[in-house]
Amino acid sequence: MKTPPHNIDQLRRLQQYRMRSTTVGVPLGEELIAFFKQSVAKRQTKLCKIAESWAALVPPMLSDHCSLESLNKGTLAVLVDSSSHLYQLKQLLLAGLQDQLFLACRSTGLRKINLKAGRWYEAGEDQTQRVRFKEN
Repeated sequence: MKTPPHNIDQLRRLQQYRMRSTTVGVPLGEELIAFFKQSVAKRQTKLCKIAESWAALVPPMLSDHCSLESLNKGTLAVLVDSSSHLYQLKQLLLAGLQDQLFLACRSTGLRKINLKAGRWYEAGEDQTQRVRFKEN
């Protein structure tokens, strides 16, 4: 049994629409790489240097209770999970640790350290700490 000619034409047209490749936009590869190099890589190198210095200079007993939150215009924001650790860290910074950090991180532009009480984790049911992410 042969297919009528008008059905064949319809099938060909439908196949052309299906096979047609439409470009939606321009590829993002090069733009994403440029954005990464400009925004992420620069900050990452600065924060990496600060984190290494922080780990080397701050005693582990206090460092376990701190989280480096952000670096903005030369000001490092540090979250500390309890008021007693916040007080101890503040006293340590005033006793000369802050000057040592500034010297070690001179190339990053670190000029000020702000300590804030807060938690960056959620306490689990089994006494474990899970990182908490901000919601938009």
